[in-house]
Amino acid sequence: MTVLRRQIVICGAAAVLWASLPATASSDQSETIARVKPAVVVVGTYQATRNPRFRFLATGFAVGNGSLVATNAHAIPATLDTENRESLTVLTRVAEGKIMQRQAARVAADPDHDLALLRVAGPPFTPLKLGDADQVREGGIYLFTGYPLGEALGAFPVTHRAMIAAVAPVAIPTARANKLDSQMIRRLTSGAFQIFQLDATAYPGNSGSPLYDPESGAVIGVINMVFVKGTKETALTDPSGISYAIPVRHLVDLLKTVR
Repeated sequence: MTVLRRQIVICGAAAVLWASLPATASSDQSETIARVKPAVVVVGTYQATRNPRFRFLATGFAVGNGSLVATNAHAIPATLDTENRESLTVLTRVAEGKIMQRQAARVAADPDHDLALLRVAGPPFTPLKLGDADQVREGGIYLFTGYPLGEALGAFPVTHRAMIAAVAPVAIPTARANKLDSQMIRRLTSGAFQIFQLDATAYPGNSGSPLYDPESGAVIGVINMVFVKGTKETALTDPSGISYAIPVRHLVDLLKTVR
């Protein structure tokens, strides 16, 4: 790809993302976003002999005592190339726009709800407060902050606004038996659970972003790009204007398993 073409692609993608932000934001929302952003990180892998050395995988956010980062389980590689020193790594923007890189390790996972917890080396982050997903109602307005299209746009957090369009079950029986896969069968066997359907477009890289109250900053869900869409929108390959979030109650349960 030529330099000019790459610049056009990046500018076009950035314009799409920026266009999704509210035309105006209250001072309360601006303050909430400013508080949330330091806890939101890039999740990826690092390998010194690879080009590029850092590979973007998803978004994550600090929870618990600040040394833990929540993200989507599907985004974390099952294995790493340890012989060539590939490591699970998070990036975060710090003072003066510098990027800090920290090693991480998976300490817990809930594949049924596509959630994972990473323990991050170094000083703890200021964790985000987890809210009450049972209080969420259709029509409520929330924000989510993450790192969409990180490979193209870099480690710049982006905030979107979303309305809860529906609270719906994630496991939807297919009309034809030959369309069932192992993942669908497991969900149908274990029972459906409720997810939040949003009237906003989440892009690759947004997986794992916190969905939070614009006033308090309390997280009520975790953005999901693959786990849910694979069930509800298998035929769609392009952003449809609909995104999904896993209710935070499942993250609360996962945190209880970590000491």
